[in-house]
Amino acid sequence: MLTGATAASAQLPPGERQLGQTIIEPGYDDRTGNLIYIMTPIGPPNPTHANAHAVSPLFIVVYPNSAAESVGTMNCAHEGGDNCADHGPGIADLAQAVVPSVYGNGVWGHDHIMDGPGGSEFNVAWHVVVVLFTNSAAAKTHITTEDQLDAALEAADAITVDTDITFHCNLVSGAAYNRATPTPPVLP
Repeated sequence: MLTGATAASAQLPPGERQLGQTIIEPGYDDRTGNLIYIMTPIGPPNPTHANAHAVSPLFIVVYPNSAAESVGTMNCAHEGGDNCADHGPGIADLAQAVVPSVYGNGVWGHDHIMDGPGGSEFNVAWHVVVVLFTNSAAAKTHITTEDQLDAALEAADAITVDTDITFHCNLVSGAAYNRATPTPPVLP
């Protein structure tokens, strides 16, 4: 299950890539903020059949266009062509519908934050929790750890939107991500 998870590099590689019948994409280890890579099968059963106690949260932190210069490259870009085609457009639509005062001028992108290797909440089944900023000023802070996320939530600078999405994914190496083929972006 856990084969060579890697730490962050200087430049974030954005977007999904396909390797065989799987999709690989970058995310952040919620304890360290280091880059990790997650791999999901294409076309798995949805919802996944997982024990409710063996499911871990995967936070999708969504940034508005107004934060672009402050936060830089996202795990998944939305503006100009979504490079996480299987979930990005739905995430952007959700953000614009729930907090239009922040996301009304578009969604820059989103990051994945989850417990990495050795973490107490690391699992194979992941439950998606979307994190939306409640004000544009707070959105200019790039959140890559659970401590930062908790601080934003406690300050009411962000809210969570629980989803009914649970899926399986494994951690893989950066080398596997680099061998994979970038998926074509979906145009807005």
